[in-house]
Amino acid sequence: MPHDYFNQELPLEAKRSFIFLSLLLALLFNLLPLQGIMLLLRPDFVAITLLYWSIHYPQRIGMSLAFMAGLAMDVSNSSMLGQHALAYCVITFFGMILHRRLRLFNSFQQAPQIFWILLIAQFAIFLTGLLGGSYFPTWYYFFPSVTGALLWPVISFLLGIPQKPKSDPNEL
Repeated sequence: MPHDYFNQELPLEAKRSFIFLSLLLALLFNLLPLQGIMLLLRPDFVAITLLYWSIHYPQRIGMSLAFMAGLAMDVSNSSMLGQHALAYCVITFFGMILHRRLRLFNSFQQAPQIFWILLIAQFAIFLTGLLGGSYFPTWYYFFPSVTGALLWPVISFLLGIPQKPKSDPNEL
């Protein structure tokens, strides 16, 4: 099915305050006190939000914002300082590099690529934790990459709602 690129509506520009608010909300979702299987399956909402903004608005987000979000995540998780910061910078890098290619697809078609980006970032967290002397995690350590890719269409829809152009009531 060919794409009709000429009849696509252009999204509105994202405000910096909305980007900051979405990252703050994602940080709060990461800090929810979950237990058991829900804790194992919880995706990294900050990583997914950073990836969304670096794909859709790479000029509005940068490595410095990703690094600061990673430091905030490290402090809130009591993990090794810089562990999430490195991973979030990797996510932002891949999002900025691949943003033109990924924007050609809809969010369901983007999900496999998002899975690999999240898996690379989680592998970076794993390696820095391993080199820092943390415990060796079990095989289900990488489940959040799968659930993050499965939640990608929902999160990209929710983050894209404010950027939808307003319809004209007088339009035919």
